[in-house]
Amino acid sequence: MPLSLRVNARPVDVDVPRETSLLHLLRNDLGLNGPKYGCGLGQCGACTVWVDGVAARSCVIPAHGVAGREVTTLEGLGSRGCWHPVQQAFEDAQAAQCGYCLNGMVMQAAALLAREPNPSEARIRSELSGNLCRCGTHVEILDAVQRAAARLVQPIEGAAS
Repeated sequence: MPLSLRVNARPVDVDVPRETSLLHLLRNDLGLNGPKYGCGLGQCGACTVWVDGVAARSCVIPAHGVAGREVTTLEGLGSRGCWHPVQQAFEDAQAAQCGYCLNGMVMQAAALLAREPNPSEARIRSELSGNLCRCGTHVEILDAVQRAAARLVQPIEGAAS
């Protein structure tokens, strides 16, 4: 069945079965491996993408449910040499161990910071509470999000002076 949408700011026209999940479309049909298959139930966060700028679990969204909408994956957030501040902060804080949760943590954190550039530690913890990390790098992940927030707020504060 034909489907048209935008993925990472590019128009995409594909023919996929009605039952195809957004995650499978992204990984299998478009070769975007940022979103990971974790639980398949929308509970672990490994498959997180943005749909029209809002963090969403792609494993439980039918691909045809995003027809005509904008989907952003980790690959569309930033790229080597031009990282998004959250991606750079995760690298600087060495916030990945096995890396399986990284996509979801980065996408969820970037969505939070887009809405709320200077969240409290409690707010960050709350926002990321639905993203599972099997390796226990939660302290580094929290540090990375706080670093990214500081980078995003700093230019704004500097401009006000």
